[in-house]
Amino acid sequence: MASNNEKTGAVGKTLYVTDLDGTLMRNDETLSAYTIETINDLIAKGLAFTYATARSIESARPIAGGLHLELPAITRNGAVLAENATGKHLERATFSANEVELLKELLPELPKYGFVSCFLGEEMHRLYLDCEHTPALQGYFDYYAANPTVRPVPSFAELFCGEPGYVTLIGAKEEIRPIYERVREYKGWETLFQKDTYRDEFWLEICPQNCTKAKTIRKVAEKYGFDRLVVFGDGINDIPMFEIADEAYAVSNALPELKEHATGIIGCNEEDAVANYLKERMGE
Repeated sequence: MASNNEKTGAVGKTLYVTDLDGTLMRNDETLSAYTIETINDLIAKGLAFTYATARSIESARPIAGGLHLELPAITRNGAVLAENATGKHLERATFSANEVELLKELLPELPKYGFVSCFLGEEMHRLYLDCEHTPALQGYFDYYAANPTVRPVPSFAELFCGEPGYVTLIGAKEEIRPIYERVREYKGWETLFQKDTYRDEFWLEICPQNCTKAKTIRKVAEKYGFDRLVVFGDGINDIPMFEIADEAYAVSNALPELKEHATGIIGCNEEDAVANYLKERMGE
C-alpha cells in the first residue's frame, strides 16, 4: 500500500479527522459494517484517523465504538478528549465558578429548553429539571430514558453540580435564537447555534473558551506531531475546521454554506463516502 504521504506528495505526517452526524454516520445514526471494517483496516496499516463531534463520548461510543482509534476522539465540540475504546476522559474543559453564576443569570429558560453536562468524578451526567419541556427537548430525554447518566435533579442550582462543562438548549428556531443572541455577548465561552442534522429543531450549545473542533484538532495535531490536516464534514459547525485544514471535503449532503469552504465534494453519507474516499486515497 502506498503511504499516506507518498500517495499525496505531502511532506510530514497527515491527520484525518471526520465529523460524525451526517458525515461518517448514516441517517439512521449508525456506522455501516463496511465503514467500520474499512477504516479499521486502514488504521492498522498506518492511517492517522479520529473523529470530532458535538456528541459526548457517552453518546458517540454506542455508534462509533467499533472503530479502533489510536488517537483520542474529539467530543463535545472540542471540550472533551476521550478514548473511543473505553470512554475515559483524557482532557476536559469546565466553566469557572464566575461563569457558572453568569450562566444561571443569563439562562432563566434553561429548565424548559435544556440541560447541563456536568462531570461527577469520572462520569459526565446530563442533568435537567423534571418540568414542562419543549417537544424537541422532551424527545431527547425520551430517547435517553434508559441511560442513568441522563437524569433529573430537584432544583435549578443542582443543574450545575460537580464540574459543569457544557450547556445545551433545544427548541424551535424562533425560541432559541433570542437566547443565543443574549449568551453570545460574553466572549469567555464558545457558543454554537444551528439546526439539527436530522430534525427541524435548533440547538444552542455553550462550552468553555477555546473549546471548538478547530482549536482542539490543532492541539491534537501539535501534540502528536502532525503537520498536515485533512477533514470531512457536513454542517455549519464544521466550517472552522475546514478553514484550518490543508484539505477539506464535504459530503454531497452537506449544507451549501460548508461546501463553499471545501476543497472538494465527495459522496453522500448514506453511501460510505468517507470510507470510500480514504480507501481510494490510501491506494487500497
